[in-house]
Amino acid sequence: MREKVFYVTTPIYYVNAEPHIGHAYTTIIADFLARWHRLAGYDTYFLTGTDEHGEKIAQAARASGEEPQAFVDRMSTRFKDAWEKLNIRYDDFIRTTEPRHKNVVQQVLQKVYDAGDIYYGEYEGLYCVGCERFLTEKELVDGRCPDHGTVPERRKEGNYFFRMEKYRLWLKSYIEENPDFIRPEGYRNEVLSMLSEPVGDLSISRPRRRVPWGIPLPWDEEHVTYVWFDALLNYVSALGYPDGEKYRRYWEHAWHLIGKDILKPHAVFWPTMLKSAGIPIYRCLNVGGFLLGPDGRKMSKSLGNVVDPFVLAERYGSDVVRYYLLRDLPYGLDGSVGEAALVERYNADLANDLGNLLSRTVTMIEKFFGGYIPSPGPAEGTDHELISEAEKLPDEVESLIRRMELSEALKAIWKFIGRANKYIDETAPWVLAKDPAKKERLATVIYNLAEVLRIISVHIEPAMPGIPAKIREQLGINDENLTSWESVSRFGVLPAGLKVGDKKIIFPRIEEPVEIKTAEEKSKGQQVHITIDDFAKVDLRVAEVLEASRIEGADKLLKLKVRIGEETRQIVAGIAKHYSPEQLVGKKIVVVANLKPAKLRGVESQGMLLAASSKEKVVLVTVDEDIEAGAKVK
Repeated sequence: MREKVFYVTTPIYYVNAEPHIGHAYTTIIADFLARWHRLAGYDTYFLTGTDEHGEKIAQAARASGEEPQAFVDRMSTRFKDAWEKLNIRYDDFIRTTEPRHKNVVQQVLQKVYDAGDIYYGEYEGLYCVGCERFLTEKELVDGRCPDHGTVPERRKEGNYFFRMEKYRLWLKSYIEENPDFIRPEGYRNEVLSMLSEPVGDLSISRPRRRVPWGIPLPWDEEHVTYVWFDALLNYVSALGYPDGEKYRRYWEHAWHLIGKDILKPHAVFWPTMLKSAGIPIYRCLNVGGFLLGPDGRKMSKSLGNVVDPFVLAERYGSDVVRYYLLRDLPYGLDGSVGEAALVERYNADLANDLGNLLSRTVTMIEKFFGGYIPSPGPAEGTDHELISEAEKLPDEVESLIRRMELSEALKAIWKFIGRANKYIDETAPWVLAKDPAKKERLATVIYNLAEVLRIISVHIEPAMPGIPAKIREQLGINDENLTSWESVSRFGVLPAGLKVGDKKIIFPRIEEPVEIKTAEEKSKGQQVHITIDDFAKVDLRVAEVLEASRIEGADKLLKLKVRIGEETRQIVAGIAKHYSPEQLVGKKIVVVANLKPAKLRGVESQGMLLAASSKEKVVLVTVDEDIEAGAKVK
């Protein structure tokens, strides 16, 4: 049996800018995993922190009129404050300016240098300041960095190089032999494709005269360490490499979480560095997608589609933000986020499903049993199905979490909540209460509902750590033995006779979201102009609606099947409050045909329809005469 030890890391976040939703998403996932593993009895260690060296940091410090150390001290605190707002419970916060980190970086550099894997050479190439690395021509998109959209500078300078190419074939074989080393599989295949041809050697230093803000090389103080060779080592420096007890205990169990924009440094640079230094390889690399604005486009202040998770947390609570991001964004895929979608998810899952189940159960305990949880009689009929599903749920959830299918894990929990609500309708306790002869049967039904809520309170704790205590308070539960992961695999653990607490609505329904700042508000008085060339990039087409249906759990969304010429596509549109599915079938509408596909509430949308809106009114853009589907709109 594998030792129950778990080590999870986020990337250390670069402090040249404020914490944003991408940082928050990865850190919430790490916190979810850490909390679940602690709950399941694992010796767990959760590391996060900040990356504080490099050219971009020096530039940002100059722009703010501060010395680099003062700048990173201030910005690092911003990240700690941000994680407190989201109820993130990490075990250590590493900073790359700390002596414990600097010492390890220099130790490893010297070890790799002594092994003959570092040499001095001249290099000329295309350098992206944003990525803090040289890019190959093949990596560029239209001559620009694919991540930052900037034209890289051509630079020539003398640097030290790490013999990364030497380890390419070893790494390729290792990934092929360990299919779960990089997840999801699409990113594993991407890395194998990178490794199918030479990767070259890695520049690992910068001249100190040009970039003084960094860790000096131990054998040549005129050069400082390149930011990736510095930053990546945080994962072992925080554990006290090479002799620390934590290093010996946790390192071999490491799960790294990253965004796909830093896939190559973590999947290629890092393993080859470890191999050269004689350090064991981490357990697995888990890669997340990009978070897009509610319109499916990359977030941008100029577009007014930036979503601030910390503002949302102030408005709706950190538990709601955590649940929404974990539930609505399948890990590894790009996904759209927005306040309106958060409110829809909140109302459907929290206010309606879980909130109603709790409220109905506590109300019936008070009404039918004087506020005390009754003793159950023998199970019969539909009880067996409910109990069976409850006892199977922990294994299902654990399996999904281990595969990093976190959205599916929450979906499974909410399917069980739905089953419990259906159980109320099937057993009709209000009818049983009218017949004194059915008092025992009524007691069984009510007890089962209370036990279901106990089990649910344990399952949701990693996602929403502030909510279980509120559920348990209403059920009168204060025994830790009733809230362990082990306890949820057995139905009937809840003792009868507990006095329920005062009924409280923990998820009051939200009728209208408080919009953070719409693009319309942001652009008042500062109209944005585009060129005819910009407009020409948008491919508008006439489309015929073939089918339309509602999306479960999404009050405002409809899923449309449309025909554009000979092609059939699926489009998700936020018009459910203005059009019924039946009204749309057969309509000719106008769609953006070349929009990058995006997932909305877990459903892929392969385009966007056009509509006009004024206050509460939304009207589809259509054509005034019949014309074939696929016709171009100019």
